[in-house]
Amino acid sequence: METLAETTTLLGEPRFIWSDPAPWIEVEQEFGTEFPADFREIVDAYGSIVINDQLELRHPASHLLHDLGRFIRENIEFWREEDMAEYLPSRAGGGPGELLPIMTATTGEMVFLQVPDEPSSPWRVVVQEMDSPGWDLHEMTFGDWFLAYLRGEDVTVCSHNLAPDRPFYEPLP
Repeated sequence: METLAETTTLLGEPRFIWSDPAPWIEVEQEFGTEFPADFREIVDAYGSIVINDQLELRHPASHLLHDLGRFIRENIEFWREEDMAEYLPSRAGGGPGELLPIMTATTGEMVFLQVPDEPSSPWRVVVQEMDSPGWDLHEMTFGDWFLAYLRGEDVTVCSHNLAPDRPFYEPLP
C-alpha cells in the first residue's frame, strides 16, 4: 500500500481500480509464477496506461485491448529467438531466474521483471535498450524502480525530459 500511496502522490489518482483476481490467476498459471504484489497493486489501480507518453503499462484482464498476458507471451517468443536471446542476461520466461517482459517504452526500452531464483528472494528489474545490445539490472523491487522512474531518476528509462513538471498518464489508446 505504501508504494501505491506514493505512486498516487506522484502520478495522480488512479481511475481503474480493478478488484477481480481472476485475470491475475490466469496469467500467473500460464507463466508459472506469481507476480510481485507491488506490481499487481499498481496495475490494478491504474490499468492499461501510457505514462509520460513513454512507458506503457498493461493489465491482464483479457477483455482489454492491451492485455498483459498477450504482451508477455508475444515478447517471450520474440526474446527467445536465437538472434535476440543474446541481448539478455538470462532467458525470457516465467521460471526461476528468467525474465518476464512487462512493459515497453516508446524511447526504445523493454522492462522485465526477473523472477527470483528462490521464493524468498526479491524480484529485480532488468531494462534492455532495444537500440543497443545493452541491458541494466536494477537491484530493486518493481515498486522502488517505478517510483524512481516517476521521480525522474535515471533507471535506464528516463522521464525527466518527457515530464518536466510532473508525471502524467493516459489510458492506452
